[in-house]
Amino acid sequence: MAHIKVPEGVPGIRSLVMFRPETGKPLYELAQVLLRDPSPLTPAERELIATHVSSRNDCMFCMSSHAAAARELFGSESEVVDCVIQNVSTAPVTEKMKALLNIAGKVQISGKAVTAEDVAVARKHGATDRDIHDTVLIAAAFCMFNRYVDGLASYTPMNFEDYVPMGKRMATMGYVLPHPQPAN
Repeated sequence: MAHIKVPEGVPGIRSLVMFRPETGKPLYELAQVLLRDPSPLTPAERELIATHVSSRNDCMFCMSSHAAAARELFGSESEVVDCVIQNVSTAPVTEKMKALLNIAGKVQISGKAVTAEDVAVARKHGATDRDIHDTVLIAAAFCMFNRYVDGLASYTPMNFEDYVPMGKRMATMGYVLPHPQPAN
């Protein structure tokens, strides 16, 4: 049960956004820009970064919902998502993606944990300034989103199947504000 009165049965950040739409709107706009707007990183790769950071932060809702979106976006290669959750170093992703996920993991610990060597490794594997910038910003934003969701104890479905439609919605529609539920 959430620490504040939010719409019942509405999972994760959606219930918090419905509680306070004036703060939710810029959060959803940020997620849309970071995860769906044009970028050298694919939407699937950006969702994978969000999933990785959320997993490291032990945020079940964000990890599960963004993993579902990443699985949908990866399509026939959806197993990549679970491999990254289990162990980035053995996951079937490019060396560039491993280097970017390493940077994202460092940001999850502390922004100051990212070293010039981490960036050099990413560059060596083809990462551009934009790739590195977007990775750091996605990681930082998801630390905030994770703490927001967990800090207010928002509803987190425990059934894996509950996340599949969320992932499909996020993969196809992006990050659109939920409609407030009518008062009873």
